[in-house]
Amino acid sequence: MALILKDRVKETTTVTSTGTATLLGAVAGYQSFSAIGSGNTCYYAIVAQSGSDWEVGIGTYTSPNQLSRDTVLSSSNSGSLVNFSAGTKDVFVTQPSEKAVYTDASNIVNTS
Repeated sequence: MALILKDRVKETTTVTSTGTATLLGAVAGYQSFSAIGSGNTCYYAIVAQSGSDWEVGIGTYTSPNQLSRDTVLSSSNSGSLVNFSAGTKDVFVTQPSEKAVYTDASNIVNTS
């Protein structure tokens, strides 16, 4: 199992509660989570299309369409798994800010 980073990976889900997200297919113009490869992990975000619930974490993609929510890095639930209510959510690969490496205004490299 490897941590995989990919650009333009975005699907929708109707996950409820704190369980595994069943992915419903790529959004137009994006690729599906299958680009991650079954059994691999990735950084993800899940954002409710209506409401204010969101979650960023590390998950494991398994074929054909499952994303487990293994480690929450930040969320609208004080950094814990979000107990999502019914409705459609966007789920996508992202680079979490706390995992970023960047150069500050003084050209000093910072790691989170």
